Amino acid sequence: MDSITIEGIRYPREELVSETPPRFATRSPFHHKLSLFLREWYSPSLLLTLHTSGSTGKPKEIIVRKDQMLQSAAITCDYLGLKTGDTALLCLPLEYIAGKMMVVRALYGGFNLLVADPSGHPLTEDRQQINFAAMVPLQVYNSLQRKEEKERLTRIDRLIIGGGAIDPQLEEALKDLPNAIYSTYGMTETVSHIALRRISGKEADDRYTPLPGVQVKLSDEGTLVINAPRVADKPLTTNDIAEIGTTGTFRILGRKDNVVISGGIKIQIEAVEATLRPHIDGPVVFTSVPHPKLGEALVLLITPASAIARAREICSRHLPRLQQPLHILMVEAIPQTGNGKTDRAAAKRMASKRIPMPGIS
Repeated sequence: MDSITIEGIRYPREELVSETPPRFATRSPFHHKLSLFLREWYSPSLLLTLHTSGSTGKPKEIIVRKDQMLQSAAITCDYLGLKTGDTALLCLPLEYIAGKMMVVRALYGGFNLLVADPSGHPLTEDRQQINFAAMVPLQVYNSLQRKEEKERLTRIDRLIIGGGAIDPQLEEALKDLPNAIYSTYGMTETVSHIALRRISGKEADDRYTPLPGVQVKLSDEGTLVINAPRVADKPLTTNDIAEIGTTGTFRILGRKDNVVISGGIKIQIEAVEATLRPHIDGPVVFTSVPHPKLGEALVLLITPASAIARAREICSRHLPRLQQPLHILMVEAIPQTGNGKTDRAAAKRMASKRIPMPGIS
């Protein structure tokens, strides 16, 4: 791990920490960020500062040990059967754990790291065979829309998808592809994913399988508790409402902080979104605003791909009355965090600005 191979060229540790930037650093601003992260990785400090995505609120700083990141890399590489000399694609921002961990996995596994500036189309360049890649759902969806990019996507031996929920339509489009594609479950606090769910081929499953050494259980509130001693010093109680099967596999039903109580009824907004996605063109996001009688009123955000009248008709047809939105707002784009997750805090602010608080009559 005293060197890294980037796009076929080996860079020893001495070059990565020298005052003169390594040769690859001038190729693009993203290559420069990669050189800065490698310098930080090889610094004497045993710790790294990570930042959460802030999808449900203000991003947080989290301090982790570098050895925990190496342990996470080892678990993933061993589980997926990756080997020295494999190629790995880095196409995620280095500000977040997902991008950083792709670099650490390349260091641990001795991979040839291919670098693509993070964008919605990471496969525009025709590269050599890619053995391993990590993407967010939007990157995968965009790649499927262009023939040449879809063909390159199918040639990635092992693809992990994280950073947000994979909607049913995207999962349906991936299930028959020939490569091994996984949905990941994890967070910054667990140093990337701690469970995988195969979504392609005969091994496809609707439940996540914890990685070796990881145990899960439910809290008294029904949220997932993760015990992963190789990557976290103590068990972590999440905000994710889960269902655990008899074999230890699990499903995520939604986040505790994404429960809307409207008219005394608890509504898990992820479940409502999943019901609507197959029927509405474009992305959909539910949020809520205060209401004097209901407590909270459901709000549906849609993009110009869907007409409001059509969306209201679909909601009436496919949702129980108490889950139908009181308001439907057209927005130019659904707000997202820097790593591709829906920015639910921003969505709530957006709705609150456009919907005045009604008076009590």
